[in-house]
Amino acid sequence: MANLFSVKNKVIVVTGGTGVLGKAIAAHLAEEGAKVVILGRKKEVGDKIVSEIKAKGGEAMFLVTNVLDQSVLEQNLADILKAYGRVDTLLNAAGGNMPGATIAPTGTFFDLKVDEFQKVLELNLTGTVLPTQVFLKPMVEQKSGSIVNFSSMAAFRPMTRVAGYAAAKAGISNFTQFMATEIATKFGEGIRINAIAPGFFLTEQNRTLLTNPDGTYTDRGQSVIRQTPFGRMGRAEELCGTIQYLISDAASFVTGTVAVVDGGFNAFAM
Repeated sequence: MANLFSVKNKVIVVTGGTGVLGKAIAAHLAEEGAKVVILGRKKEVGDKIVSEIKAKGGEAMFLVTNVLDQSVLEQNLADILKAYGRVDTLLNAAGGNMPGATIAPTGTFFDLKVDEFQKVLELNLTGTVLPTQVFLKPMVEQKSGSIVNFSSMAAFRPMTRVAGYAAAKAGISNFTQFMATEIATKFGEGIRINAIAPGFFLTEQNRTLLTNPDGTYTDRGQSVIRQTPFGRMGRAEELCGTIQYLISDAASFVTGTVAVVDGGFNAFAM
């Protein structure tokens, strides 16, 4: 029987592939035999990741992108199809936050900067919708493919401070369920849309929010640990197994779900 979890020779596109989580996932999938296309804004960082993957015998390429510019994404797609002829999976890992879209502990709702709130919504939500529109097209032609969006714990609970980010991630969970139905009913069962909701993993986006310069946890970081039954932050590589499952044939009857990888955070009550 074939390995249900195999991703060998699949062409996998990763937006936000130069981030801490995207980089770890891309490296793992390349080790598993996938052809990984890393999309990001920082060419120097992306090229370095590709070099590291190739040094270990993996297959990868990097393309500069802008997840809010359809023309750039269309050119990315053309370059990928020229290189590999198909797209099997899209991982929408691009996202982020801005100070003005958060509310400081000493601030109030009236301090929220609506322009930055809007930018965070666009980056996280529209920055998932646009790549999906572009990279879904070859999947429809192939009648097969899978998309994994990146939701968050903030989509399940209205966490303090991160007003814009939480709103966007809640939208991604909803969009994932919407698309699962939309795509299956219009284009058949060969294309699946799911999401992953990481718990708390240290990234460049949240590091200063959760840790002090000396590496100890901030008050917010300590609060996270207190509410995480595993008693620690996640490691980036701990997302890889769930991602691989969702894009493999092992999940052939799985669509419209949000898979939680959080050390028990979302299950914690008191």
